[in-house]
Amino acid sequence: MSTLYVTDLDGTLLGRDSRVSAASAALLNRLIDEHGVLFTVATARTPATVVPLMQQVHVRLPLLTMTGAAWWDAAAGRFARTLALTHDVVEQVMAIFACHHLHPFVYRCHGDQLEAHHAGTLNAAERLFVRERQHLRLKRFRLGTEARTNSPDEALLIFAMNDYDLLARVHRDITDSVPCTAMFYRDIFDPATGLLEVYRYGCTKAHAMRELATQLGADRVVAFGDNLNDLDMLRAADVAVAVDNAVAEVRDAAHIVIGDNTTDAVPRFIQTQEM
Repeated sequence: MSTLYVTDLDGTLLGRDSRVSAASAALLNRLIDEHGVLFTVATARTPATVVPLMQQVHVRLPLLTMTGAAWWDAAAGRFARTLALTHDVVEQVMAIFACHHLHPFVYRCHGDQLEAHHAGTLNAAERLFVRERQHLRLKRFRLGTEARTNSPDEALLIFAMNDYDLLARVHRDITDSVPCTAMFYRDIFDPATGLLEVYRYGCTKAHAMRELATQLGADRVVAFGDNLNDLDMLRAADVAVAVDNAVAEVRDAAHIVIGDNTTDAVPRFIQTQEM
């Protein structure tokens, strides 16, 4: 029986320092290289941050980034596939944000690079977000007057980070009227901050995971997660695994709860299944 293992990153595979530990990388490489384990990640992060985070791990499968909207071929250094929002959906979502006097980031695919457009004034969380990522090779920020609301480049994601209660209202308005996939959850580092992601309708970690499993001919899928945006993936898996630091809803949905994200729990669990 062949098994595909798919893990979330933040709060699951990554430790408190938001890195893959040396021990996790070494164990994963042993499992992949010596035992042929089918392993990849499914994350809301973009290739710009996933590629450097995973550079020490010998992942041979597509990295399922941006909640499945972008499959990244690490070996070739390019997008393997993308799922873009339609122009009409982008206009509808942006109009709702405008009604709430908010400006989200619009991520557009520009060749093999992402451009994140933001036309408004950045809040404190957004400034930190940009500062930590503005040096990345695969992402470029276009802010203020440099931002382009209309562009021929495909929009893969509309993303906002702001007060949780405020974004909850935006999320409600979007889901009530726009045909799209809207993911809304609390920031694991600051629960008072909400994170809202808008993707093409039907674009989810679960769909990407299952599609990859079908392509590989995998008999079983094991998924790992910690936060609300992992629930669809866990429910679609044959075996749903929550780390011990997961939110209550994820722990309740899991078949198995393992150690927390500081204990190399994900690769250790895979080891128990494969060796």
